[in-house]
Amino acid sequence: MTYMMIANFIIRWIVNSFGMWVCLTLFGELTTSYIMEILLIGLVFSLVNLVVKPFVTLLSLPFILLTLGLFTLVVNAGMVGLTVWLVPWAQIGFLGAVLSGILMSFVNYLANITTKPYNISNE
Repeated sequence: MTYMMIANFIIRWIVNSFGMWVCLTLFGELTTSYIMEILLIGLVFSLVNLVVKPFVTLLSLPFILLTLGLFTLVVNAGMVGLTVWLVPWAQIGFLGAVLSGILMSFVNYLANITTKPYNISNE
């Protein structure tokens, strides 16, 4: 079971790294082309999504319900903005963060349908 969780996290990490590279290339400014730094951006984004996003989503739940889910775009933009703020070699504006949040939501959706959820047993 632990092996599956680690394998899923590594797959999500690589997919998020590719997605953040695409987002920063299209909507922001990436001042590096080293693969290790791009993988570090993906790792930071994966950890921000794993640790920070559930709390932010829970705290913003009234706004999400009031806007019928559209506020999740702002939450996703905030997660992209936090990631870029933590990584010094990437820059992005607010509109770029919103567009990147939309694109990264789609990328995470693809990662979710390609990997097994953690709570399903292998029976």
